[in-house]
Amino acid sequence: MKIHEYQAKELLKEYNVAVPAGVATTSVDEAVEAAKEMKENGSSLFVVKAQIHAGGRGKGKTKNSGASGVILCKTIDEVREAAESLLGD
Repeated sequence: MKIHEYQAKELLKEYNVAVPAGVATTSVDEAVEAAKEMKENGSSLFVVKAQIHAGGRGKGKTKNSGASGVILCKTIDEVREAAESLLGD
């Protein structure tokens, strides 16, 4: 069975397994809003990830922007840039 990371986390939560906080988004604006909420709740680092059925997201690069599939961000502006590089604007 192949499922995305966010789906696996939801499944683990159903069985009371602790997983890191996260939000799956489908647009740049959603990613920015999610990061703002996380910041309000005390988060100071954000990880923007491509959700694909493949290993090595952090090693590869996207075709158009050349971005890694896993991007560590320290600011909301960096989250916006990362989401734009993975999703387009």
